[in-house]
Amino acid sequence: MSTTTRTATSTPAASAAATSAAGPKRGPGAVMLTGARYLLALFFAFSAFAKLIAHESAVESFDRMGWGAGAMYAIGGLEMAGAVALLIPLLSGVAAIALAALSAGASIVQLTLLDPPLAVMPALLVVVFALIARNRHDRTARLLALLGRRA
Repeated sequence: MSTTTRTATSTPAASAAATSAAGPKRGPGAVMLTGARYLLALFFAFSAFAKLIAHESAVESFDRMGWGAGAMYAIGGLEMAGAVALLIPLLSGVAAIALAALSAGASIVQLTLLDPPLAVMPALLVVVFALIARNRHDRTARLLALLGRRA
């Protein structure tokens, strides 16, 4: 291999392009994670919708926490953005990371302000989102390479 070839393939953009050409990991686990992505996108879209239309249950929960309507709408917006981004291949890894952080926060809120036994579910979602992010790391690397070229 010539020095020129070795240098060309060692750039971050070239590495991301080579990684993304392989695509996400395949196999039964990847199929399950793809299904999980779609189900979680649906789940978070419904959860966001309840907050964005100020459904009685969402308003009651935010009142119990002592948070205002602004926080409810902001979290609803973040959930909706994450749900949509989970469905976009290039954004799915970043969306999984962001929703893992949001779910970790929800788990802490359940533990400290609401119903501690219900903190288990968002904590489990953190694990699922971490697995999705790991599976989609090639797409995240490609996104970062694209953003790096624009800067």
